[in-house]
Amino acid sequence: MTNLVSLDNECYRMNLQKKWQQHLIKTCVPLGGLTEEHVATLMRDAPVQVACKGQRLLQNGLCDGNVLYLLSGELQLQDSQKNLVNIHAGDEQARYPVAHFQPRRHDVVAVSDCEYICFDADKLDAMLAWEQVAQCILADIAGNRELDEDAQWMTALLQSNLFHKVPPMNIREILDKFEACYFAAGETVIRQGEMGDCCYYVKEGKVGVYRSHDERTAPVLLAELSAGKCFGEDALVNDAPRNATVVMQENGVLMRLSKQDFFLLLKPPVVDSIDFRSLSNLQEQGLSLLDVRTEAEYDQGHAADAINLPLPLLPFKSRLLDKQKKYLLYCNSGRRSAAAALFLSAAGFQVTLLRGGYNAIPQIQQESFLADHQSVMLRQAVG
Repeated sequence: MTNLVSLDNECYRMNLQKKWQQHLIKTCVPLGGLTEEHVATLMRDAPVQVACKGQRLLQNGLCDGNVLYLLSGELQLQDSQKNLVNIHAGDEQARYPVAHFQPRRHDVVAVSDCEYICFDADKLDAMLAWEQVAQCILADIAGNRELDEDAQWMTALLQSNLFHKVPPMNIREILDKFEACYFAAGETVIRQGEMGDCCYYVKEGKVGVYRSHDERTAPVLLAELSAGKCFGEDALVNDAPRNATVVMQENGVLMRLSKQDFFLLLKPPVVDSIDFRSLSNLQEQGLSLLDVRTEAEYDQGHAADAINLPLPLLPFKSRLLDKQKKYLLYCNSGRRSAAAALFLSAAGFQVTLLRGGYNAIPQIQQESFLADHQSVMLRQAVG
């Protein structure tokens, strides 16, 4: 009994620690807008790590493709001129990625024992783009009375992580490709062993998921799925047979997405873009800069004279733009600006995007592109 109590206490302690770590991560820039499900997904791929005093976490001159956040302890940054800056967990600087430029411009060493987390920069950027485009579309759904009937399942779909392989600018197309299918109670939707060509999202009703070990044994109920749940999504990316049978438990409506439509959604749409090397003079080309990142990212450093219009706010604030002007959109990688360009061009604005975003600008020109209004210490700490 004592061992069981100790085990329960340890599990309780670990759950509290995990929740606290998730809370810390959601205070980081620009992760605050991510859903808990998306933060949990990130942490499954990138668990919190521990560094001992004196351990080097990042090396000047290297490209490692990671984004590092300090969660506890103290780090020291040293650039090539031997300038030193210390970052303490809990300080304002610790909310930002540590020495985020690639290649790295600092050596980063643990001054004390530390906890930190490293995310794959490309995966993180893709998730941020997906999340922020979803917020933009959710705002559009909330304001469209014709979509009241579909708002619940659309919202649940957009807040899940089922379709992150789809380019963010195609998210609206995902919703349009789903078709409503009506099933009666007791009707079989998919059968174990058959080849799948679609997935389903439960809009109304409830389904039961059954599995048989072999042809001679009766199927066993594994789970019941109600509104807001998806099943059969493996068929979209794999050619393996269905691993379960799904039967309607009551009359309902399922939203169906075919494998063919899913693959069409994987191809990003063509968006008008310009390379940084071709961008000789903004004024001569009649372009106004539009930064579609979050306000916190913009405050960390942005292009001179750039207007900040975060992607999730486009449905509300795009009316502040001038349809007679031409806008050059940028973000970190080009994902969010591509989605914003599609949204704004559909609304009648003249837009192009900086191809590859800020990350595609040659290192020697990155600092001249940014006009950082933060303190010198913050600039050194995060740059």
